[in-house]
Amino acid sequence: MHFTRITRLLLLVASFVVTSAQDTSLAAVKAAFEEVNIPEDIFITFNPTVLLEVTLPEPNARDIILHAGIHVPLNDTAGPPSYAIRGNAGKGPFVVAVIDPDAPTPGDPSEADYRHFLGANFFASHRGVLQPLTNTTPAISDFLMPTPPAGSPLHRYTFLLYNQPAGFNKQTLVNSTTPVPSWNLSSFAEATGLGQPIGGTFMLTGPNPTT
Repeated sequence: MHFTRITRLLLLVASFVVTSAQDTSLAAVKAAFEEVNIPEDIFITFNPTVLLEVTLPEPNARDIILHAGIHVPLNDTAGPPSYAIRGNAGKGPFVVAVIDPDAPTPGDPSEADYRHFLGANFFASHRGVLQPLTNTTPAISDFLMPTPPAGSPLHRYTFLLYNQPAGFNKQTLVNSTTPVPSWNLSSFAEATGLGQPIGGTFMLTGPNPTT
């Protein structure tokens, strides 16, 4: 199964390059997730109802707007990203989670779901089609730049958007000192009432090439 996953990732790289093109189709995002087995591997049901737009800031170039399956070079992933939604999801609040289901490598994901970010209390602006998300409190788990080990195939860094349930701010399962490797996002979502994600996207990133 791992060989199949890696093969699919390599095929996707041939199709996606870094561009400033956001996701525009819920069906296409869902298909991209299924193509690389993300829902199965992280034990979620993924039927997005809104588009999650993720933008990586680039100090010396145009910012990168992700579309599902985009290949982003490691040096362009320092972040932290900004988030926005397209679609009718209401004002919020929302929770954003970012994980690596392929840590430390896709062939041995013993540290999945490596947590790269967890933030709550995001609210949407209702001005225009694109609604930027603004976080009103510090992150529960700060954004961590991808760190795929040398020699690893591409990792599927996955960004997911959830409706935030009442009482979520009282959860004690994750805080700023909770270990980030081997996190179980689906169990966390069930325990805290997050349910299933309403939007998401992902990028493919591997280690820097060696000479």
